[in-house]
Amino acid sequence: MTIKRIFFDLDGTLTDSSEGIFNSVRYAIKKFDYPEPSLTELRGYVGPPLLASFMENYQLTEAQGQEMVQAYREYYTDQGMKELFVYQGIPEVLAQLKENYQLSVATSKPEIFAKQIIQTTDLAKYFSGIFGADLESQRVAKADVIHYGLAELGQTNPKEVIMVGDRSHDILGAGENNMSAVGVLYGFGDLEELSSAGAKWLAEKPTDLIGIFQKFS
Repeated sequence: MTIKRIFFDLDGTLTDSSEGIFNSVRYAIKKFDYPEPSLTELRGYVGPPLLASFMENYQLTEAQGQEMVQAYREYYTDQGMKELFVYQGIPEVLAQLKENYQLSVATSKPEIFAKQIIQTTDLAKYFSGIFGADLESQRVAKADVIHYGLAELGQTNPKEVIMVGDRSHDILGAGENNMSAVGVLYGFGDLEELSSAGAKWLAEKPTDLIGIFQKFS
């Protein structure tokens, strides 16, 4: 198995962005006077496409969901994007992996926000591509983001790429693109979710990724 490139999810894999996401969701929900979500419900917003989460959780039409997304972005753009931190050990892991692999980001977060976060967290030097959703909700599913990233990079053989993520949609999106995936247990998904989705390897902490990828170098 020859691996040349690694795609990393952002929220829950490189950064703990829960505070900013939770506060942005609360802001949107309060603005439209919907019931306050529980912590478990809030955690469900980390990773999956935001529009689909709002529509499902509050039985909204797409138009109503889009209004919620716009409200979310009001807070997120002004404040929420700053309310995060890089997981301990991630910079060192990325620096070591970069010696043998090309690294990219593939996230369901809008690409414009992802690029700002990667820059402000000083992680940009590790990545040769940052790929995310668009703001028009045409490219939001993780499988679509991964497909877009592969195309932008001219990566014609997905078997040479592995996805690293913390939620089932990361693993399933990789599978839809004929890629293998590593699930991380320090993010927002759990063992059952990631294993059921088809993760071939699991990392309990960021430094475990080094040992996993040493098998392919």
